[in-house]
Amino acid sequence: MQFQGKKGLILGVANENSIAWAIAQEIMNAGGVCGFTHLPDRPDDDRQRNRRRVSQLTDKYENAAFLLPMDAQKDDDIRSVFEQTTEKFGKIDFVLHSIAFADRQDLARDTIETSRAGFALAMDVSVYTLLACANAAKPIMNPGGAIAAMTYFGGEKCVPGYNVMGICKAALEAAVRYAAYDLGPSDIRVNALSAGPVRTLAGRAAGVEDMLKLYDRMAPLGRNITHEEVGRTGAFLLSDLSQGITGEILHVDGGYNAMGSPGRLLDDLKS
Repeated sequence: MQFQGKKGLILGVANENSIAWAIAQEIMNAGGVCGFTHLPDRPDDDRQRNRRRVSQLTDKYENAAFLLPMDAQKDDDIRSVFEQTTEKFGKIDFVLHSIAFADRQDLARDTIETSRAGFALAMDVSVYTLLACANAAKPIMNPGGAIAAMTYFGGEKCVPGYNVMGICKAALEAAVRYAAYDLGPSDIRVNALSAGPVRTLAGRAAGVEDMLKLYDRMAPLGRNITHEEVGRTGAFLLSDLSQGITGEILHVDGGYNAMGSPGRLLDDLKS
């Protein structure tokens, strides 16, 4: 993959374990220039912990061009980030959307017990923000540009414990397809990367440790995926190598999604 001369935005890096950071590293190592956003810090947080967690990563890269605060629930914040991106980059070639959130109390409940406010919050942050950011990116994106979002198998099948976030991911995947249609005439592609379980901040909240054991036994590859594998695939979706691919949900899960039975896990159940 070559990203020489390519510039774009990485939205949603939380820390060094974020899939978004793994993707950004692949892009920057291939010559791409990235602008980053972080969750705004509280006014009373003198330590600026949200910004510092990301800046400790980006400061090591010369081609990490800037780091801006963005509350994706605020239209003014989205507008400001894309305006500042235009000032710094002019046109851009890619956007990675790695933004999702659900209240922990709602995630801990049965899905049918999700609060109305919690449902609205999770859908707004996890789904609507993709559409809002795609709309903001359209006027400043070069032909042949790409947008990628992050999803999970819990949007296709019921994964107990993923609960309301699974519903959000199903909606996100639909949003990817509709955005791909809308942006197709502008020669902009929109895809989603469906990663298997990895140890991230969001993964821990969703019970990733138990899922890792399951995938290790059920996935055709007989192992779990790595951050590096997800990073390379995410970068591929944002690169010129994936021209002609849009509206796609690409799985990086060792083949787990292809299984219709527990597979080799049955050997454990028999013993």
